[in-house]
Amino acid sequence: MTISVVVKPSSWRWNGAQAVSFHAKAEHGCVLQAVLTLLETLEEEESILVEAFIPTAHMVQPRSVPPPTTLAIRICAVVCRSRKDQPLLSKVVCGVGRADKPLKHQATVPQTLETSLRQWGLKDETQIAAIYMQIKQKAEAAMKAFMDMEAGLSAEQRGGHRAQTDIIGVDFLLSSEEQVLQLVALEMNSQLCLETCSIFESMGRVVGSPLGEVACPLVETMLRRAQCHLMEGKHVLVIGAGGVSKKFVWEAARDYGLKIHLVESDPNHFASQLVQTFIHYDTTDHKRDEEHAQHLLGLVQERGLHLDGCLSYWDDCMVLTALMCEGLGLRCSSPTAMRVAKQKSRTHLHLLRRRKEGARWPSAALYAVPCCHLESHADVERAASHINFPGVMKLEYGAGAVGVKLVEDAQQCHLHFDKISRDLQDDSDHPGIGLGWGNAMLLMEYVSGTEHDVDLVIYEGRMLGAFVSDNGPTRVPNFTETAACMPTCLPPDREAQLIRAAYQCCLGCGLTDGVFNVELKLTAAGPKLIEINPRMGGFYLRDWIQEIYGADIMLASVMVACGVAPILPARSRPRTHLVGVMCLVSQHLQALKSTASLEALQALHERGVIRLNLLDDELVSSEYEEPYCNVACASSSRQEACLKLLGICQVLGIDSLHYPVTHFLSHFK
Repeated sequence: MTISVVVKPSSWRWNGAQAVSFHAKAEHGCVLQAVLTLLETLEEEESILVEAFIPTAHMVQPRSVPPPTTLAIRICAVVCRSRKDQPLLSKVVCGVGRADKPLKHQATVPQTLETSLRQWGLKDETQIAAIYMQIKQKAEAAMKAFMDMEAGLSAEQRGGHRAQTDIIGVDFLLSSEEQVLQLVALEMNSQLCLETCSIFESMGRVVGSPLGEVACPLVETMLRRAQCHLMEGKHVLVIGAGGVSKKFVWEAARDYGLKIHLVESDPNHFASQLVQTFIHYDTTDHKRDEEHAQHLLGLVQERGLHLDGCLSYWDDCMVLTALMCEGLGLRCSSPTAMRVAKQKSRTHLHLLRRRKEGARWPSAALYAVPCCHLESHADVERAASHINFPGVMKLEYGAGAVGVKLVEDAQQCHLHFDKISRDLQDDSDHPGIGLGWGNAMLLMEYVSGTEHDVDLVIYEGRMLGAFVSDNGPTRVPNFTETAACMPTCLPPDREAQLIRAAYQCCLGCGLTDGVFNVELKLTAAGPKLIEINPRMGGFYLRDWIQEIYGADIMLASVMVACGVAPILPARSRPRTHLVGVMCLVSQHLQALKSTASLEALQALHERGVIRLNLLDDELVSSEYEEPYCNVACASSSRQEACLKLLGICQVLGIDSLHYPVTHFLSHFK
């Protein structure tokens, strides 16, 4: 039962326990006098709060110790505004003091929640975890309510253009009712809670405790806003619009305030209506990229475009982009480096030659795989005598694993070479997979092991960020992606091997500026390179990296192109685990027209049941197909994410005997 009343002033000026008074509930005159006294001191927009006094729960003490004065725990939670304006709890510390007087921040020595609760008499780890989750939920809900309130204010009311609250402290008290602990919010502030947490971290420094946890999300938010401000209004030339899977680029560009000038071969491309300037120019024949670059440089000059950067997110256009950057004097890796990376056999042979250059150990040549360029049956015959079988045949300039196949002997090589030469001759046969460069092929040795992607951010040769994801087993003899997970399942040393290999391979090819996607196999003897995609990772990768790590590699790529070194969030514990599976029209047509229709998938995405990345907009089955979409599930643990995804796939009809999702997820342990 409430036995007291608390009277206190309310505004930013009254921090701590200044002018707070306690009164018996029946002492109406004392309460009134306290209010009247405070009224005389108030300034504009200040107020007085009269509220019930909440008694603290009683601390359990050992029986051998005489009962002390009742003690209270003041729980201090700091919440920061994180990306996408989401509240994020960054730190919780506690102070312990007498329960019969105001418990000030400055009058307590900060300690952890776990220590405080154990002193309180709570030993059960489950109960302690449950209380922490309550604190997290209530503190983040308080911040969300505050942000929602601010969103309804005018710029003047908020304090100016783009003024907003990015950090708050929420003070809680543990009370009890009928032997059940209850969390009660006392007040919201920022300075005192932030100071308390900072003092706690400085105390922990001498015993090796981590530093910066309390302010890290806030600093990340500040840096993200600063970088967005730097990029706002930048004029960027984008070469090639890509397909549906790149739709996010135009949405993100609008949100970041970028002025996009798009060069695209399709005059009716949907992106033409979403950019500042649309330049229709046919670039499909990439064997003439030098000629295209000269014409485009003239068009840029004619239109009077003053560009801050130039880049592409589309495989076919990377060499042309480098040529444009060279002509415009903008930052990019060199055209030579882009050509080396674009042609797969040339990438490996270039790295293998570096072994003879006396490069520092370990050399990037360690990661290259023997391979041969193929343009004729004579080339096939020659390659079959040099390459150990089984091997892998693929298009030299291909993308999306189209036409990639495992071959067991020379006869299979000749048959597959014939088939690809007949079916995939130019860009009109299958747009967007590199046929604008021709349909030459290569044969490389098959490498056993698990497959991984490493997405790198490199600026002036320095690696600024690296993100590793794992791929599931493919449907051999084909290599279309089936499943993926992020963060990686690998132990830190093996993850480090992949990152080092990817970085060395990029530098070895001359890729010094940009965001690159490197595909590798991890064998018992270390990483082996599959190929380098000299552009930002495709499919779901940008979305997943942003969700898990809070880093936008799309924004990073624009910043590098504009000559600004991006600052990515410090490597920290991932915010969630994502596991996803690809849907193919050839395997899932019936489901995609019924139980897993686009409308059904989008509804599940909106409800947060799945994370959907649409990669195509047509339900057309083809022998040389690419994935239609990626369906993923998120959870605090990889195992739970796998179980959720498997259940969803079974309900939607994605899992089947011919498309065994359990098998595709088997590597993620």
